[in-house]
Amino acid sequence: MSKVTKRRDVAGLAERLSAIRQELHRYPELSGEEFETTRRIKGWLEEAGITIASYPLRTGVVAEIGGKLGGPVIALRADIDALPIQEETHLPFASSVPGKMHACGHDFHTAAILGAAYLLKEREDELQGTVRLLFQPAEEKGIGAGQIIESGAFEGVRAVLGLHNKPDLPVGTIGITGGPLMAAADGFKVEVKGKGSHAAVPDAGLDPIVAAAHIITAVQSIVSRNVSAHDRAVVSVTKLSGGTALNVIPEYAVLEGTIRTFDEGVRAHVLERFEQVAVGVAAALGTSASVHCSVGPPPVANDQVLAELAWEEAERLGLEPVVPVPSLASEDFAVYQKEVPGLFVFFGTSGPQEWHHPAFELDERALPLAADFFANLAFRTLNNESNMIGRNLK
Repeated sequence: MSKVTKRRDVAGLAERLSAIRQELHRYPELSGEEFETTRRIKGWLEEAGITIASYPLRTGVVAEIGGKLGGPVIALRADIDALPIQEETHLPFASSVPGKMHACGHDFHTAAILGAAYLLKEREDELQGTVRLLFQPAEEKGIGAGQIIESGAFEGVRAVLGLHNKPDLPVGTIGITGGPLMAAADGFKVEVKGKGSHAAVPDAGLDPIVAAAHIITAVQSIVSRNVSAHDRAVVSVTKLSGGTALNVIPEYAVLEGTIRTFDEGVRAHVLERFEQVAVGVAAALGTSASVHCSVGPPPVANDQVLAELAWEEAERLGLEPVVPVPSLASEDFAVYQKEVPGLFVFFGTSGPQEWHHPAFELDERALPLAADFFANLAFRTLNNESNMIGRNLK
């Protein structure tokens, strides 16, 4: 057992944070619908005497600790939304809402940052700055961070810290790295227009389904022949539709999917090549293609100075820091990192399944560890125990 769990204040939090996490898990709400979740979080903060800040947000909570001694503002961020998944864990606190589940562990994130807030509140008079708590909605739709920024709740923030649980890391470990950690996620929709005809006389038409099939095959070469082997990228077609009857060649076919990249230059090049390939292949087969790309969150790219301080703090607290394998999943925490230096870490939770699985679960022994880690990291970041951090924030 990590030595940090032996500290009385942290050990005392474990039961409380477990109860919070389980209540959130029992009553999941989807992106943009987190009204009761918002109410609960406000209540838990107010019980601890933590100041709720007022910003024009439909859902989500912003609160603040510190500021009595002046100094910079840093943010701790947790996401609060759930997923449209039917839970299959059979836990005693399993979702009571059919078709909705905390299958990504945002309930864990919320409880952990609440725990950090409780610990920071105990040391509020010592904080040489302000910790702004961002309980963010709509991460699963990739729009919540933008809503926080648009509301003004991110103004004045000099650095931002956040986490994601990681089921394949054991409790007591934490994945910390500078640079890329999670991928940019862009969507695409390709509409292929052909010419309809009877299926028995395909020569009388221009088959958009055949063209779509060739496009799907061709775009698989984009990564292998346009991206350096030293970089990582994924192009996945995940949806294909077209036609209404087995004896009719349709006018249209539509394919959709996602592009994942870690580097902004690679991202731009892959998106450009995707459109060129789709339009060119369609034209070669006598059809036409229109490509519509939806730009998602950028890559999560961690500040090296914050990563070094976090690694040092993890070791000091008895956690085991490890260099994580970057994930091709996306996170709109990256939107904050476009504004200020940020650090996003993977917290080990010893889960049996990965994110978004209907049987997703995690080990709650990680809750007080995460709370203590973020409370201490925020305190050290503000109190300038690292000269490099101090220069970055001032």
